[in-house]
Amino acid sequence: MIPLVLVHGFMGGSAQWEKQIKDLSKDFEIILIDLPGFGANNHLPVINEIIGFSDWIISELRRRNIKKYHLLGHSMGGMIVQEMVRSDYINIDKLILYGTGSVGVLPGRFETITQSKIRAQEDGASSTAFRISSTWFLDYDKSPAHEACARIAKYSSIEAILAGLDAMSEWSGEKYLKHIENKTLILWGDGDRTYLWPQIEILWERIKSSNLSVIAGCAHAAHLEKPEIFNKIVKDFLKNS
Repeated sequence: MIPLVLVHGFMGGSAQWEKQIKDLSKDFEIILIDLPGFGANNHLPVINEIIGFSDWIISELRRRNIKKYHLLGHSMGGMIVQEMVRSDYINIDKLILYGTGSVGVLPGRFETITQSKIRAQEDGASSTAFRISSTWFLDYDKSPAHEACARIAKYSSIEAILAGLDAMSEWSGEKYLKHIENKTLILWGDGDRTYLWPQIEILWERIKSSNLSVIAGCAHAAHLEKPEIFNKIVKDFLKNS
């Protein structure tokens, strides 16, 4: 059985996959990652480059003796896994790019990276975690899933928040998309306010062996808003594509 590695995004953590673990673990060994500065690893030194996160995960997988694996990355985690494909392609089987894009400046995002940095410094980590995580849901903080997600986001220190924003703003993987040869699923919620359709379309058009799945009626956290549909799509892709 090839394990599935789950990589969360900005202000996320492995605890966000609770609704996936029970279901997907029936068919796959699930490998959870907490990025340095976030989630259960919020005590680790922060990283301010996407390639730095990529190198850290690959080293962590080697430490755990994980060799061949499927790889799913969400949001900033989707940028990180694109870097991982470049440096660890021999060990990566299928790739899932979920709610992500190929450029870190996030054109059309609910606010610019610079605005997020300024507001984070003005408002503090806790308020920033609540505010930004609410944008990940179609109904903002009224979503039943938002409270738990915001709790995870609040593990992020202000240093980790600023470093993560810097990492995204300095990154682009657009010119490397044509070199991705893995079978790839591009998964997106049609109400996503963080990554708009033009970013998704670029992934779909430029990655050779890619499929696109769009989940209707949800935003950036489709795995929490519609977990049954999300899990079914992921399982079908990994088992049947």
